[in-house]
Amino acid sequence: MSFLSKLLGTGPDPREAVRPLWHRVVELAREPSFYSDCNVSDTVGGRFDLITAVLCVMMVRVEASEMRAESALLAELFVEDMDGQLREFGVNDVVVGKRIGKLMSVLGGRLGAYRSALVEGDREKLVAAVTRNVTFSDGADEAVSAGCVADKLMALSQRLATFDDQQILKASGIW
Repeated sequence: MSFLSKLLGTGPDPREAVRPLWHRVVELAREPSFYSDCNVSDTVGGRFDLITAVLCVMMVRVEASEMRAESALLAELFVEDMDGQLREFGVNDVVVGKRIGKLMSVLGGRLGAYRSALVEGDREKLVAAVTRNVTFSDGADEAVSAGCVADKLMALSQRLATFDDQQILKASGIW
């Protein structure tokens, strides 16, 4: 990178290194079995809840390595994507900033709850976190549905532990 590029900040976007991983997070959150087997509500809210849950699992894995910067970059891509989604829904510029702030707060709270359960390998704690943070379809048995989601998140966490950092960043073969 040239001196001028560094000075003007026109170098490559560091988020591009984790963009494939972000796309994989979204793909995993759209896995049909979450909606059919676990009765997650296939609504904007339910999809947001699952994207956040899968992102938290991914961030816990990334944080467990030496890739702390990549975890922050994943959060930035989450914000960028949610910003775009809000604008698509017609939310104006004045409100977008406030909503993004709230979404970051939600992500932080959920990350804390999921991190604690995943690091400890505590299924009951994870089920409780899922129960609080995931929207289920009307009429779904929340306890059964939350257990189903928790089991899938725990399985994802265990699978992610088998990949090295470069495989995680490439995002292929995850799940």
